Amino acid sequence: MHIILFAFIALVTTLLIGVPIPFAFFASSIVVVILGGYDPSFLLPYGYAQASSIILVAIPLFILAGGLMERGGIGERLVEVVEVLVGRVRGGLGAVMVISCAIFGAISGSGFATVSCIGSIMLPRMYRAGYPRGHCSALIASAGVLGLLIPPSLTMILYAWVGGTSVLASFLATVTPGVTLVILFSIINLILLRNNKEITVTENYDFLTTLKVFNKKAISATPAIIAPAIILGGIYGGVMTPTEAAAMSCLYAIPVGFFIYKGLTWREFYDTLLNSVNTAGVILIMLLSVMVLSRLYIMENVPQQLMALFSAVSDNPIVILLMLNVFMVLIGMLMDDISAILLCTPILLPIVTQLGVTPVQFAAIIGVNLGMGCITPPCAPFLYLAGRIGGAPVNEMLKTTFALIFFAWIPTLLLATFVPGFSLWLPRLVLGIQ
Repeated sequence: MHIILFAFIALVTTLLIGVPIPFAFFASSIVVVILGGYDPSFLLPYGYAQASSIILVAIPLFILAGGLMERGGIGERLVEVVEVLVGRVRGGLGAVMVISCAIFGAISGSGFATVSCIGSIMLPRMYRAGYPRGHCSALIASAGVLGLLIPPSLTMILYAWVGGTSVLASFLATVTPGVTLVILFSIINLILLRNNKEITVTENYDFLTTLKVFNKKAISATPAIIAPAIILGGIYGGVMTPTEAAAMSCLYAIPVGFFIYKGLTWREFYDTLLNSVNTAGVILIMLLSVMVLSRLYIMENVPQQLMALFSAVSDNPIVILLMLNVFMVLIGMLMDDISAILLCTPILLPIVTQLGVTPVQFAAIIGVNLGMGCITPPCAPFLYLAGRIGGAPVNEMLKTTFALIFFAWIPTLLLATFVPGFSLWLPRLVLGIQ
């Protein structure tokens, strides 16, 4: 156990002093190799073999698709349609932003792309309407995390790959938690802003005028609305694998961005390709480093040691699951969602299966857990990204952030953890799994 303790201390220390995450994982691996007396020659070939999976091709493709849709004008058309329906009440623009994040997340598969795209569209509109800057930035931070839950999700692809679970089943398991969070975020937003007199509300149209405006916006947004239908319909209909769907989303976004919405230029197309390659490269290096570290952790029997540690505190499965949730939230606070899910899955999946939690249900638990960790200080990568995009200091974002954590994230997490049917009913309905 002392080897793992030193390795974990090395990991946390290197992360806190600003060492890039892949190198922090390699540093922790070196500690285990030295103290455990392992021959390191097998580690890199093992990591390379694990990373040589066709399913991982979906990652750079979804990153590219998200970038193309962000710059091609697809996100803005989606926002305009949603705004006609729910944007004309006090606090309504907040609900527009949340719903738009959910829809865009279903296209891009990326939380960071969702925050960047929808945030850059919605935050200026909300500021002009008198919405508090800190509230808006905190809301987009939490809503952007929906890109990790609303399928197709990059993190769920990685979870299924590491955990040896069906990708489609993992997608379906996170749908209900994602939709629940959309509803709770919208309600909490309206409650927090109900007495804010500084917010200006656009005059309501009569029914016929609203219908006319909606039809006009819907026609303009039809190419954008078709995108999630193609991607999700192809995956759930068994026509395309997630990798093929990611490739199709790229092929679809290019002509729509260039010729229909005309938001893409050749310069922006080149910049998007370059940024996507850089991001994908970082993720793949991270995959290699985490797979090496997780292999060493498994060889050191970390799952069994953690189970013994938790059991020493209590042998009640409910208490152990609560402790596991706290552990995952802490991990999510220290590192980004991809690193956290790659590290937690091989370690914690054997533990939860001993407690009667299926791998498909655990997809929902780990997704909600790490999503909440991404907006929980001190690290909170999504919170800081939203703050930069919205120009809001973190201290102004904390009130709304903690309201969303206590009244949306935690209730959803408890349902996903202790009510199996909450996340499993859809996989059972569509796939017939138990």
